[in-house]
Amino acid sequence: MKVKKTTLAAVICVALLFTACAGGDRIREGDSYIYCLNESATGLVKVAYDLPAGDTQETAQAVLEQLSMPAEDIEYLSPIPEDVKVQECKLVGGILEVDFGAEYLEMGNIREKLMRAAVVQSLTRIEGVNAVAFTVDGNQLMDRNGIAIGLMNEDDFVETTASSPSAYQTDTLTLYFANETGDKLVAEKTDVRYSSNVSKDKLIVEKLMQGPDEAGAYPTINPDTNLLSVTTKDKICYVNFDSTFLTGAYDILPELTVYSIVNSLVEGTEAVQVQITINGETNAKYMETVDLSQPFEANIDLVAADEEDE
Repeated sequence: MKVKKTTLAAVICVALLFTACAGGDRIREGDSYIYCLNESATGLVKVAYDLPAGDTQETAQAVLEQLSMPAEDIEYLSPIPEDVKVQECKLVGGILEVDFGAEYLEMGNIREKLMRAAVVQSLTRIEGVNAVAFTVDGNQLMDRNGIAIGLMNEDDFVETTASSPSAYQTDTLTLYFANETGDKLVAEKTDVRYSSNVSKDKLIVEKLMQGPDEAGAYPTINPDTNLLSVTTKDKICYVNFDSTFLTGAYDILPELTVYSIVNSLVEGTEAVQVQITINGETNAKYMETVDLSQPFEANIDLVAADEEDE
């Protein structure tokens, strides 16, 4: 399994610890590991762990079992408390659905956030797991305001401090929208200031969904579409929409909608391909025309000639 370098949320506004624990050995580049809680339960630590052989779901089940086992070292704690049971683990497309028992809801707010960060970060290290969804007794996990937390990946746990100037970044994005006749893409450059807690790939898709700001450019994505998750893994950006995405809302070539997303992401991020999924599944066709089963590379042939020359 390829080891990824990720950052982790300071979910209680403290810096999370990235130290190795197992047997006191330091985690070296290329070592496999999972996340556990530090001994004071105020942050996370990396703990050496060799992923077992098996398919993606079997590996995920083994990791969850490991995260539930009592810690072997006093320097770290198991993320999943002993009384919180994992009732089911099911892989749907690239989304791993994990169902917990009702005891999950009895955890304190800080403990729950740390557990969620450790579990999601550990599971998304597994090849084939692009996002994780938590349920409790089959019901969606809600935050304290009653809003569904939904799909999570490592990008949801980016370290940030609201009062720090570094919590915000500025950038110039190149977004591709449809031209007036709906047969070509045109580029629109836009300056953005955004929170470090938001991944750039997700920001790009959200900006595309909001539509263009300049004259001569037209939206490509059905405005009723819900974006479920965006994550990049091994230079493939996985963009997961609900089924509303499949219904076009504008009189444009179907390919323009797909490649407005693909070209924008490939130009603006480290991704070299984009995989569009519907509710985590790839067996779909956009407007019953464009096959979404395989990742897409950028297509400059769909960009209007004057845009290519710029």
